[in-house]
Amino acid sequence: MASFSLDQAEIRAFYQAFSKQLEIELKELEPTLVDIRRTLHKYPEVSGEEKRTSQLISEKLNAIGLQPQIMRKDVGVTADLTLGTIAPNAPLIAIRADIDALRITDQKEVDYCSHNPGIGHLCGHDAHTAITLGVALGVNRLAEYFKNQWKGFGLRLRFIFQPAEEICLGARWLVKQGVMEDVDAIIGLHMDPEIEAGAANIRYGVMTAFCDEVQFKIHGTGGHAARPHHVDDPITTAAQLISSLYQNLPRSIDSRTPAVFTIGQIAAGQAPNVVPETAELRGSLRSTNEHARSVLHKTIEDIAQGIALSTGTRIDVLFKSPLPAVVNDSIITAAFEQSAKDVLGHQQVGQIDMPSMGGEDFSIYLNSAPGSMLRLGCARPDQEVVFLHSPYFDIDERVLAIGSRIMLQTALLLSLNPQILQKGS
Repeated sequence: MASFSLDQAEIRAFYQAFSKQLEIELKELEPTLVDIRRTLHKYPEVSGEEKRTSQLISEKLNAIGLQPQIMRKDVGVTADLTLGTIAPNAPLIAIRADIDALRITDQKEVDYCSHNPGIGHLCGHDAHTAITLGVALGVNRLAEYFKNQWKGFGLRLRFIFQPAEEICLGARWLVKQGVMEDVDAIIGLHMDPEIEAGAANIRYGVMTAFCDEVQFKIHGTGGHAARPHHVDDPITTAAQLISSLYQNLPRSIDSRTPAVFTIGQIAAGQAPNVVPETAELRGSLRSTNEHARSVLHKTIEDIAQGIALSTGTRIDVLFKSPLPAVVNDSIITAAFEQSAKDVLGHQQVGQIDMPSMGGEDFSIYLNSAPGSMLRLGCARPDQEVVFLHSPYFDIDERVLAIGSRIMLQTALLLSLNPQILQKGS
């Protein structure tokens, strides 16, 4: 675990003054952030179609004098902001928000419920977007302090509003368009409905899983359902394959290593009295280190080959859409921990014991620069826990200003200690 400290009294005094003034400014901005979040919640857009969302973000950034760039195909936005006196070694800190929604019907009985049938912001991306806009709006209101009271201090930020996180493509799109050029560190956060608003969790090291989509195509010989001895039944093979994978994959790696494999789709046949020629399976493999992932890949292929041999079929295995794990940088995570404690209090910031088996394409940015993600509590005290991707998911909107404060103060901590980032590179 890295330590994070401000050694110079002048820097510490500036940071404390900044933090206090930021709290005041974001308290005043809170109704604006709530309005932004509710507007986004009313008009959600799925991955790759976030044109209205991107336009709204661009308008908000334009209004404070930034020069946002709407990305290719009119989805996604990026903008840079520089304040104060910038030292030659001042790092460029990127702040990322994902902006897409899910194909799930929003069933909440609230006036900001989704107006787009079958689509809902049920993973908190509307909140992520509002929080990152809150960073931009908040720091813009501090510009005069940098000119007058805080001379000698500066801050370089890049805002990345990313489309298509839910299909794990948006980060790749934006990296190809250059959003990580010159970036020294990147930070992000995610809503966590298992933690009450006013608390946060951090994790050092691996935070999310390596993710692979696994496809199987089973080639058999079809025929009459009454004469199975005439066929090589791909459906029977599929049943054996699923059973064998579920039984043997967990035993192929160290039992102390988190990993999970699930079949989510099965497609075969068009009539109940016909054995089809083919069957197709699609599943998801999640693992938490490269060695385990490699072993699991080989075991899947070996099991498929063995089942094919014993059933007289052919099984093609394809691993698609590989997504690396999010591995939080220790230095940036230490800054996150410090800023979260400064905003929420020491007792309100915990550490995550085990990585999540979920995927997150924030990991793609980490190929270009070190980074870290925070889990921000958003549970409302007046209702039972409603999990992510539920049609009833909602947040305690007090987290919007809280999230903006933590993100901006984390960026400031990293900016005040550029030599720490350089040591970690």
